[in-house]
Amino acid sequence: MHRASVGINKFCFCLSLAFSGLLLLLPCLWPPAQPLALPQPKAQFRPPPNETYRNFSHTPSEVPLKRRGTWAPFKGHIKHEPLDIEDVFIAVKTTRKFHRSRLDLLIQTWVSQAKRQTYIFTDGEDKDLLLRTGTNLINTNCSAAHTRQALCCKMSVEYDKFIESQKKWFCHVDDDNYVLLPSLLRLLSSYHHSQDVYLGRPSLDHPIEASEKVKSNGLVSVQFWFATGGAGFCISRGLALKMSPWASLGNFISTAEKIRLPDDCTIGYIIEALLEVKMTHTLLFHSHLENLRKLPPEIVLEQVTLSYGGFENRRNVVSVGGRFSLIEDPTRFKTVHCLLYPDTDWCPKVKLESGH
Repeated sequence: MHRASVGINKFCFCLSLAFSGLLLLLPCLWPPAQPLALPQPKAQFRPPPNETYRNFSHTPSEVPLKRRGTWAPFKGHIKHEPLDIEDVFIAVKTTRKFHRSRLDLLIQTWVSQAKRQTYIFTDGEDKDLLLRTGTNLINTNCSAAHTRQALCCKMSVEYDKFIESQKKWFCHVDDDNYVLLPSLLRLLSSYHHSQDVYLGRPSLDHPIEASEKVKSNGLVSVQFWFATGGAGFCISRGLALKMSPWASLGNFISTAEKIRLPDDCTIGYIIEALLEVKMTHTLLFHSHLENLRKLPPEIVLEQVTLSYGGFENRRNVVSVGGRFSLIEDPTRFKTVHCLLYPDTDWCPKVKLESGH
């Protein structure tokens, strides 16, 4: 009886060893495991603000197709959102004393291609201009002085009017900017209006630093980038709606007072410092603060905005050839316009030689 019990125990021990070995061999019989596909981070391209015009200084989505007179999508470019000029709210900031010397030129050139989409924000009534041009002339009732408070007052009205418009994009320019509409649409179509998009060109090569007032009457230092209003900037509707607590219904003015900075700086403060949305730096916007003569002539028509020198530097204009002389067209805006829209009735016609 004892021997039988020992035999059974040995048999059970051997059986357990065999079962354990089988378990160890099972993973070898399984198919090889597939690697786990993890989401890859999206590359974010933010060119340094002091980048030169090497390789045209375009971001990957801004490599242009060579063209004249018309525009085409970029080679290899994926449009995120089909856009029409009707989708864009273009705000032009001016003052009454410049209605003739500056606005007449804009209305004759690029504004004529986007009358219904362009809104002129000024500080005085001008029934003659309204009747002559049929433009959207808005009297902000702000001061005509070139002060921080007056500038912020106008920007506050611009913001509210854009929100009311239900348009997809808000683009601000000054009254010395030429807006190249085909390039503007091409740039904006690289994004979607529901995204958080803040496009512009900084005037500094470093973030601005401001002292922010807090409730305890103390000051907190904040740093942020801002797009200079003199070159123009664009904001998506999705981002503009998020700015509402600090920008709508007069709040923009009180926000500006909090940091004691002008309108374009306040825009950057709200977006970068408060909403923590990064500005997208682009070299396609230009102000009179640059040396515009250094802009290569072959890419002038690919830019989004252009400008010209003021009273102290009238020769600071883009180097672009045309059938207008510098005396006839000191800003070069008419020349640019006729290159973009050669069928404009006042543009000089190219005479064809006989036999051609």
